[in-house]
This record gives sequence, structure tokens and C-alpha cells, in this order.
Amino acid sequence: MILQKLRKYFPLTLACVALIWYLCLFRPPHVRTLDDIPYIDKIVHLSMYLGTCSVFWFEYKCNGYKWHKCRLALIGVVAPILMSGVIELAQAYLTTYRTGDWADFATNSMGVLLALIVKYFIDQAHGKICRG
Repeated sequence: MILQKLRKYFPLTLACVALIWYLCLFRPPHVRTLDDIPYIDKIVHLSMYLGTCSVFWFEYKCNGYKWHKCRLALIGVVAPILMSGVIELAQAYLTTYRTGDWADFATNSMGVLLALIVKYFIDQAHGKICRG
């Protein structure tokens, strides 16, 4: 029931979540040119969570939901941070080619929290971006 509602009203968010799980658990190829970019791993983690949570806030606002603040905080902030922790544990204990990194967890959490700033701008521009 909940998954059906999520698929109907938050399709892009769910696609982003599925992509995060895939990118965090597949065996990545080694790309030498990326080694030259300092903190590329952290930039990618921040971008994934900032992007996914920004998409969630956009879809939430454009669907006209009026959820209670507690529910909204659980789904829009706490759930992505918990998912990030679960993914880091899965990398550490379920794969042999990945390691769990608490710095990645912190960076992911920062991306979730930065998306709250994006939410503010989505709220300000609600009429312009959701109705075209």
C-alpha cells in the first residue's frame, strides 16, 4: 500500500533511491583520471543525497501534500540518513570490494541537510515551478 503510493506520487525519488543503492553496492571500475580530483568520493556522495532529497522535496511540493511536520521530517530527513547508514553497513559486511566509511555517512547526511535549503527555495518558487 505505502509502496504503491510512493510509486505513484514520488516516482523520481524512488528512481534516485534505487540508483543510489545500485551505485553504492556494485563493483565499480577503476578510473585513473578521477584519482586526480581531490575528494571526488565525497563530492559524489554529497551530490547523490542532495539530489535525491531535492527531488523528494520537489515532488512533495508539486503534489500538494500537507503532511504533519513530524511525518515529513521522518520521510524527508531521517529516512535518507538511516538509509545511508544501512548502505555503509551493507558495503562493509555484504561486499568484499567495498568498505563502509563513516565519513561517507557524514557526507551523505550533509547532503540530506543541504537539501533542506533547496526545499526553502522550492517553497518560495512553488507556483512558478510546479504549475509551469
